[in-house]
Amino acid sequence: MSSATRIARMAIAGTGRMAMAVAAALERDGDTEVAGHWSRGGDLSALLANADVLVDFTLPEATTAIAEACEDRRCPLVCGVTGLDAAGEAAIERAAAAIPVVYDRNMSVGIAALTAALPELAAALGPGYRVAISETHHVHKKDAPSGTALKLGEALTAALPDVSIDYSSERRGEVPGDHEVCFESASETVRLAHSVVTRDVFADGAVRAARWVLGRAPGRYAMRDVLSAE
Repeated sequence: MSSATRIARMAIAGTGRMAMAVAAALERDGDTEVAGHWSRGGDLSALLANADVLVDFTLPEATTAIAEACEDRRCPLVCGVTGLDAAGEAAIERAAAAIPVVYDRNMSVGIAALTAALPELAAALGPGYRVAISETHHVHKKDAPSGTALKLGEALTAALPDVSIDYSSERRGEVPGDHEVCFESASETVRLAHSVVTRDVFADGAVRAARWVLGRAPGRYAMRDVLSAE
């Protein structure tokens, strides 16, 4: 099945702002039917029985149950939940052995491209630079540093395993998400920044991933896989 295949039925886990943004993205898309929304206490298995793929933007506490239900129903999963603990990560890994799972802490295309570019930049600059990653989010966000900041840091350490990264986090207003990576030496500063204008970028990315994941082999994928294989 190609990435251009239509999604007949997409289930959405959650009823919060991101879940509503995904539903709005599907409405804009026009080719997709929302199979339904799930919130804790609902019958997830019954919902998945009538869905081709599930998009999850809930909370870390629900990840294990959602991943296990998708695995049991052999329903592909797109998960954008951040702040997973060891149990949640393990549940994603187990599910990915049986079904295709796109898990990414940031579903935006811009962050996927930035993450892909960071190792090359870090390797070119070398170890003589101080590295700082700063992020700002809305006051409702609980995890800090953000999952995206950690994702960017992991991309850097892939190129410079011994690099020391200074993380800083700020929570104010309703900021959807700002991230900046700064390399600084005695003679120059290099900055890369990404700012989210609306949450639509995450929702559109999730829908793109949901289209892509249909028909894929079991495994754990990220947005970089979605972009590179289209």
